Amino acid sequence: MITLSHADAHAVIDPAVGNIPSWTVLARAPLHAAPWRDDPAVQDDPAMEPVNKRLAGDFLCAPFCADNVDHGPMHGLSANTPWDVLETGESHATLGLRATIRGARITKHVRLTGPVLYQTHVLDGGQGRLSLAHHPMTRMAAGGRLCFSPKRMALTDPAPQYAGHNLWALNQMQPDLSMPCEDGSDWDLHDYPLAHKIEDFVILVEARESRLGWTVVMRNAEDDMLVVLKDPRILPITMMWVSNGGRDFPPWNGVHTGVLGVEDGCAAGASGGFAAALEDNRLSALGVPTALTLGGQITVRHAMVSLPRPPGWSDVKSVTITGGHLTLTDVGGGKISVPFDASFFL
Repeated sequence: MITLSHADAHAVIDPAVGNIPSWTVLARAPLHAAPWRDDPAVQDDPAMEPVNKRLAGDFLCAPFCADNVDHGPMHGLSANTPWDVLETGESHATLGLRATIRGARITKHVRLTGPVLYQTHVLDGGQGRLSLAHHPMTRMAAGGRLCFSPKRMALTDPAPQYAGHNLWALNQMQPDLSMPCEDGSDWDLHDYPLAHKIEDFVILVEARESRLGWTVVMRNAEDDMLVVLKDPRILPITMMWVSNGGRDFPPWNGVHTGVLGVEDGCAAGASGGFAAALEDNRLSALGVPTALTLGGQITVRHAMVSLPRPPGWSDVKSVTITGGHLTLTDVGGGKISVPFDASFFL
């Protein structure tokens, strides 16, 4: 394991699978780790892929979801095989994926600066096209409020994550964040569906011409905010994975509750696997790319910020980066700012 520290923040990187299983800022722990991560019976199960055995924190999926093209593991070699440690410092590390993916070499740069966790993945060379996504997960003990940069479309997949355990109606496209449910009611996607025992998935398409995509998870019991930032020119969609006790089979066993994946990516969603991302699909019909073209150098930038939730805040209406600061503004006019590398998303 690699441990990074800066001021009151600490992060751990697991080179065996390339994920970040732990990140703390003061007493805040924004990321979720599966309860079976240290269960010997699960870890010794030869039928389970490493990405699920070691499910935790954030990791790079390349390709995203099932690899039904090159027949690799779920979420790709980047989430299942070792990364070599190339360089480390007290608050930063550089790793290289030992394997190549479609001929491309992938280098991971992680940097911790106070409450900000920066990640950059650089893909060099390769052939063909590749879907990918970040896969950060958080857990809410008592639900929370979700806030987003402007989106132009919300979609559900044609097939459920787990049959009979979805809340939202399948295979729909909506122009706003009011999502029809299987029972005919509507659900505001800004609210985490804590009262529903479900396994569900929705795709949010970033607004045209956006230069900063963001998601803010305002956790009720934890009384904090997780800010997830992306470059929408590379990662044009945000896939929201809700895992709230819906999977009743091992090792999930109904205990994986209150979990939200904020999966910023270039992909076609969960249905159809990698093959769907390489074909004409609902998103490509909207002009939204679902795979990156390999061959040159591609830089994927992603950042997360852990902040306290100011008293009385109910909805974040804007997130901006100006003058070396990241500033969140609440609907009531309140603001909170932290230092942020203004050149990171340029």
